[in-house]
Amino acid sequence: MKPTLPKTAAAAAVSAGALAVGADRQNVQDLVDQIRNGDDEVRGNAWQNAGPAGAAAIGPLSDLLVHDDFEVARSAKRAMENIVRYAGRPGADAEARAVEQALVPLLGHFKTQVRRDALWMLSEIASDASVGAMARLLKDREVRDDARMTLQRVPGDMATMMLQTALNAAPEDFRYNLAEALRKRGVKVEGYPSQKLQPGLRP
Repeated sequence: MKPTLPKTAAAAAVSAGALAVGADRQNVQDLVDQIRNGDDEVRGNAWQNAGPAGAAAIGPLSDLLVHDDFEVARSAKRAMENIVRYAGRPGADAEARAVEQALVPLLGHFKTQVRRDALWMLSEIASDASVGAMARLLKDREVRDDARMTLQRVPGDMATMMLQTALNAAPEDFRYNLAEALRKRGVKVEGYPSQKLQPGLRP
């Protein structure tokens, strides 16, 4: 018996969409397999060309960030960074938003370095949608300065507001850093002078 063909344009579109999703999943799996490959050339070629893999690859690659093999973990990070840069190209806003959404869950990762890496990746493409999640890490002593510096890079009033709110609630020792970030964004801050301008002890 011959296979039944789609009877409508809508059915044909659904069929094509399902094939595309399947192809995307296979492409992501191929990328992950290559990143895990023991051959340096295979692994290097994979992360260098990972950009078009898009948001779908962020989760699977992030699982490799804690891999026992340092080279695999480093290659996964490099692949993710290339995906972020590719998504941040002009005219690719939808891709950037999808990659941004895929990165946000990593801000809650159990490993400090993964949270830190996610912050810096987000700083390349972040919108107001992820600023709140980034700002929550201003309370995380292990990565709070990374959160401060990455928010400093994000355009828009939301990031400024989050830094100002944090300044009012932060421990005294961290307020100087937050004040510095706000000054970099053009906000006048009184009471917490730049530590770079303070005279140090001379030997």
